Amino acid sequence: MSILFTRRHTLCSLAAALGIAVAAGFNTAPAEAKVVLTFGTYAPDKPSAMVAQLRPTLDVIAEETSKVLGEEVEIKLQLVKGYEAGVDLIVNGDVDFTRLGPASYVFAKESQPGLSVLAMENKNGAKSFNGIIAVHRDSALGDVSELRGHSFAFGSKRSTLGRYFSQLTLMRAGLYARDLARYDYLGRHDKVGRAVGSGLFDAGALEETTFKKLVDKGVPIRALYKFRNSTRPWVARAGLDPRIEGALRKALLNVTDRAALRALRFDGFFEGDDSDYEPTREAIRQNPQFFAQLQ
Repeated sequence: MSILFTRRHTLCSLAAALGIAVAAGFNTAPAEAKVVLTFGTYAPDKPSAMVAQLRPTLDVIAEETSKVLGEEVEIKLQLVKGYEAGVDLIVNGDVDFTRLGPASYVFAKESQPGLSVLAMENKNGAKSFNGIIAVHRDSALGDVSELRGHSFAFGSKRSTLGRYFSQLTLMRAGLYARDLARYDYLGRHDKVGRAVGSGLFDAGALEETTFKKLVDKGVPIRALYKFRNSTRPWVARAGLDPRIEGALRKALLNVTDRAALRALRFDGFFEGDDSDYEPTREAIRQNPQFFAQLQ
């Protein structure tokens, strides 16, 4: 079940004056139709919390798109419950654009080749950011290859960083699922960090920003290894009017309001296309090898 939130983006109107004109019998021109777009995503938290995060950014995007088109633009926000349901929104064309994780984009693109990347998030001036393999602050481990025989906490089973790239990192160090004492998928990055800090797991994969926040809060973890991960793409549905798609692309690149972006933890947008996610695609292709000969 989805929840729909809207906010109008209108120029100031002289409603009272218009009412007087109608009452006086003057002919008035019909209001110009506005462009209405829908941004969709899933809500991992309370819908109200997601609205608070996304609404400031969507408001700025609507304003910038209005400038590019020269027409009034309204962006609605559609939230659904569940990770896969959020991906289905853009695959099925139920929304006009969305924000996906890199792995989610790769899977969505396989299901619907007509999807297109509008832009990539700018995180600290780059198209990529660090993933961390963390261990307890007092751990004697000094290299990824030393994790053989130890326990490991991954993020979501569909996570680019929390699963695919961290498991690829282990494979490059000569380690596979069979070489770990045990492993589990904990979902959120903060849960991974806290589980490692409390000694429930010997190591775990999480995003660097979350890692730093946990360290600042006193969680006793340290970085064993860092690896790079592409930032999120913003994606247009298949069949979106090319004029609207082009305007959205330009609008995203014009967004510079860091205050509006702060809740989403990125700094703006870069140009991007499907080729930027080939490393993610390759990590997904290789992933079955991680579980080879698992007993």
